[in-house]
Amino acid sequence: CPAGVTLTAHRPRPIRLHRLELHQFRNIAALELELQAPRLLVIGANGQGKSNLLESVELLTSLRSHRCGADRDLIAHGCSGSRLRATTGEGDTLELQLRHRGGRAALRNGRLLDRQLDLLGDLRCVGFSALDLDLVRGEPALRRHWLDRVVLQLEPLYSDLLSRYQRLLRQRSQLLRRGLAAGSQDALLDAFDVQMALLGTRLHRRRWRALRRLEPLAAAWQQRLSGGREQLALRYQAGSQLEGEEAEEPWRLALLEQLRQQRPEELRLGQCGVGPHRDEVALEIGEQPARRYGSA
Repeated sequence: CPAGVTLTAHRPRPIRLHRLELHQFRNIAALELELQAPRLLVIGANGQGKSNLLESVELLTSLRSHRCGADRDLIAHGCSGSRLRATTGEGDTLELQLRHRGGRAALRNGRLLDRQLDLLGDLRCVGFSALDLDLVRGEPALRRHWLDRVVLQLEPLYSDLLSRYQRLLRQRSQLLRRGLAAGSQDALLDAFDVQMALLGTRLHRRRWRALRRLEPLAAAWQQRLSGGREQLALRYQAGSQLEGEEAEEPWRLALLEQLRQQRPEELRLGQCGVGPHRDEVALEIGEQPARRYGSA
């Protein structure tokens, strides 16, 4: 990193991945890999599983894959399940089991965890692939997902908040499209709005906070790569009207009021018009939108 620029206030001592074991993951039937060097270069023909190897590390460090959203696509064809296991430099063993039926199981040092989230935190990784070039010119959803992955590395609790909000959003959207009788619909929507405002505000705050910490790092790298000719800015454009500095209660009340004001329009369209699912991350170079003027 450029001198003096870090994502965290105090850079932690790195915890390295020392051993990786895969069983029936994608096209990898079985793998035991010892990682003793600080850097590893993986070379092979197309279709041999190089990207799958990297994807397995991403799964163990974030519980998510940037390539797919369904566990069944991660399990080798014809198999009932898959297992991923990592050993860290601290001697901890992290394991994730994927099953066609019965969901996932997460284990730390052989002990079954009550929450998958408790697997996170020991290892952090940054993934980059050709798909990431779409971050500049692609749809806002791509940039939201990218920012979510950043926040998840900093705050594992974020995964639970995001899942609860997405579930609530789906249920509220179904209610809007269903067109129930006005009286019962209003009462149900009032109850949904209270929870939407609370969870939405907590997502807004964490995304805004992470991007504010990330921007100096990204700007410093852009300065270095461009020889000082370009200034990169990352702008958080919330899908709600949020004013002032980060504060949960004012933002929650503002989002709750916007949900109520938007209700007639939402009933007409059958979808929710305000909230974190409408967020955008604007990338600007020299105060110009990189999406329109930048090159990938």
